[in-house]
Amino acid sequence: MFTHHHNNQEQKNQSPVDYHKKEKHLKHMEQLGQLGAVAAGAYAMHEKHKAKKDPEHAHSHKITEEIAATVAVGSAGFALHEHHMKKEAKNHAHGHRHHRH
Repeated sequence: MFTHHHNNQEQKNQSPVDYHKKEKHLKHMEQLGQLGAVAAGAYAMHEKHKAKKDPEHAHSHKITEEIAATVAVGSAGFALHEHHMKKEAKNHAHGHRHHRH
């Protein structure tokens, strides 16, 4: 919405964007998001199992399970976002225009 004047100056002085490099970086970030989602999901399942096996501390395990599940969903969302950003960079790198239907 509002941009600082010095940010605009910095953007004008920067070299052109290397979209191939950006695409590679975004692919890496997408993969990290996927890995985070899988790891957090596995930890949530582990805590769910512990809740069943340890009824004395089941409430604590359920809270931890819900937090891990939330992290898994957030990581999956991040991976999806990075995937879309990667597609945009790929289109720029190959000279395609983004068409909306």
